[in-house]
Amino acid sequence: MTCRVDYNDNTSLQWSNPAQQTLFFGDKKALRDNRIELIRASSQELTIKIGDVSLSDDGLYTCSLFTMPVKTTKAFLTVLGVPSRPEITGFTKPAMEGDIITLTCSTLGSKPAANIRWFRNDKEVQGSKELNATGKSFTVRSSLQFQVDKGEDGVAYTCSVEHVSLSNLYTTTEVLEVHYAPRLEISKPQIDPLEGQYFKLECVSIGNPIPEPVLWSKDGGELPDIERMIVEGRELTITTLNKTDNGTYRCEASNHLGTSTAEYKLFVYAKDFPGPTTDPNALGQHGPDHALIGGVVAVVVFITLCLIIVLGRYLARHKGTYLTHEAKGAEDAPDADTAIINAEGNHVHAEEKKEYFI
Repeated sequence: MTCRVDYNDNTSLQWSNPAQQTLFFGDKKALRDNRIELIRASSQELTIKIGDVSLSDDGLYTCSLFTMPVKTTKAFLTVLGVPSRPEITGFTKPAMEGDIITLTCSTLGSKPAANIRWFRNDKEVQGSKELNATGKSFTVRSSLQFQVDKGEDGVAYTCSVEHVSLSNLYTTTEVLEVHYAPRLEISKPQIDPLEGQYFKLECVSIGNPIPEPVLWSKDGGELPDIERMIVEGRELTITTLNKTDNGTYRCEASNHLGTSTAEYKLFVYAKDFPGPTTDPNALGQHGPDHALIGGVVAVVVFITLCLIIVLGRYLARHKGTYLTHEAKGAEDAPDADTAIINAEGNHVHAEEKKEYFI
C-alpha cells in the first residue's frame, strides 16, 4: 500500500491498520508483525507490504500526515476468503434399492459466500442451500435427497464450488453403488428351431451383486441329456435338436436380495417343415382365442336345445286334435258302444271321408 503527498515540510507519514494501530511512522516500524515490511519511506511517500494476508487484515487502512491540522486519506483492503475443497457426506456404500439418502456438499471459509452447484452425471440438479457465517467467513452447504433405485447404480453425483477467488472450480464426485434383486430374461437365436440344428439359449441377468450361479432346468427337473445339453456360464447349448427336446426351459439366479427366474417354451419343428408362423412362446398372446370359440359353441348348443324343447311341447299339445267323419258319430253317442256302432254305420260313405284339422 502506497501513500503519497505532493508537498511536505519534512513531516513524517504514518500508516495505521483497521484497529487504529500504527504500522509504520516514517521509516520506523511501530507494530511487531513480521508480515508487514517497509518498501519505501520519504517525505513524500510511505509504501508498506503485508505478506500472508488473512481475513483479519480485511478493513479500512489510514495514511496520516501530521500537519496542523492533520491530513488523512483512507484505503479499504478487501481480503477474499478462499473456500475449502468441497466434501460430500451422507452416503455409505452400498445403498439398497428403495432407500432414501441425503447427499450433503460442504465448503468452509469462503468470503464472500461461495456458490455450490450439483450435477447428476452431466445434468445439473437443484439442491437446498444452507449458509452460516463464522466470523468474517461463511460455511456453505447444499443437500440433495432422493430415493434410490437400480437406475441410480453407477450414477456420478458431482458437487462444484464457484468463487471469485478461484481461477478453476473446486469439484468432488461421489459414484453411487446400489444393490438390487436380480431380474432375468432368456435370449434365443432369431431362427426357427428345426430338428438336427444347433440351438443356444442365454440367460440375461441384471442385479447387484451380479446373481450367481445360473441354474438351468427343463419341465421342472434336471436337464435330461447332459451330453447334448451343455451349460457354460449363462448359456445353454443343445448341440442337435430333436423332438424330445420340446418343453419349458427355466433359468434361475440369486443374490442376497432375492431370486429370479425366466422361462422359454421350446418346440422343435421337423426338417421339412416350411417354418412356424408364430413363436411358440407367443401362442399365449397371439394364438386362437379358445375361450371365445368355446363360448360360441355353447351358445349354439343352447339355442338348439331350446328349439328342440319348444318343438316337442308344440307336438305334444296338438297330438290327436283332429277328427274324421268316422269320429263324428261319437259326438252324440250316450256311451262308447253306441259311438262305435254309429262310426261303423258311416263306412258306407267311406268314399266321402275327409279329415278336418282343429
